[in-house]
Amino acid sequence: MLAEGSAAHLASAVAENVQYHGRKAIRRRSEARRQAILDAALRIIIREGVRAVRHRAVAAEAEVPLSATTYYFKDISDLITDTFALYVERSAARLAEFWQGTHVLLPDSVELDGGVASRRALVEHISVLLSEYVLTQLDQNRQELLADQAFRQEALRNPHLATLVCQHREILVRGVTHFFELLGSPRPQQDATLLTGIISQMEYQGLLDGVGCLDAGEMQAVFRRYMHLVLGLSAPDSVHAPSELAAAV
Repeated sequence: MLAEGSAAHLASAVAENVQYHGRKAIRRRSEARRQAILDAALRIIIREGVRAVRHRAVAAEAEVPLSATTYYFKDISDLITDTFALYVERSAARLAEFWQGTHVLLPDSVELDGGVASRRALVEHISVLLSEYVLTQLDQNRQELLADQAFRQEALRNPHLATLVCQHREILVRGVTHFFELLGSPRPQQDATLLTGIISQMEYQGLLDGVGCLDAGEMQAVFRRYMHLVLGLSAPDSVHAPSELAAAV
C-alpha cells in the first residue's frame, strides 16, 4: 500500500493516468505494434532529434508498413506527443518502484541529531552518493537522459507535453523533498528544487561535453558545499580523511 501523497504514490498515479492522443489499439497484437511504433519514434528522437520524426522514417525504423503509422497517428504531432507520453508512463513506473523501495538515502548508522562531526560525515556520504549517481546516469542511462532533454524541449512548443513535464518533475522533487524532511530541513521543498536543478545541470553538461570531461572531485565539492548550507554547517577548513569520516558516523 503506497502512502497517499508520497513520491511513490504520485509516480504510480502519473503512470496510470497518462493520456494518449492517437488511435487506441483494441487487440493485444495491435497494442504491441502501436508501442513498437512509439519506441521507434523515440529512438529517432534520441538519435536525430524531434524534427526527424516522419511517418516514413518511423515505419522503416519500426519495420512496419507505412499504413500502420498513419492508422494509429493521423499526424506527426500526435505521434510525437504519444511517444513522450509512453516515455513518461514507463519512467513514472520505474520511479514509483524506486521511491517505494528507497525509504531513506542515509547510512543506517548516521545520527541525524548528532554533533558537528557526525553531520560533516553525513555531508561527505551524501556528496559521494550524489556524484556517483550523476556519473552512473551518464554512463549507463545516457539514452534516457537524451530522451528527457528532448522531452523538455518539445514541451516548450506542445501544451499537451507541458503538463506531463510538470508531473514528471514533481515526482522527482517530491521524493527528494522527503529526503530533506528526514534531514530536518526547514524548507525541504525549496532544498529539493535546488538539488534536482544542480543534478539536472550536471547531467546536461555531461551529455554536452562527455562523461569523461566531468570532474568527480569538483562535483563532490559542489554537493558538499550545498549540503553544508542545508545543514547549517560552516565550510570545513580542510577535507576530512575517509577514516576520520567513517569514525564520526
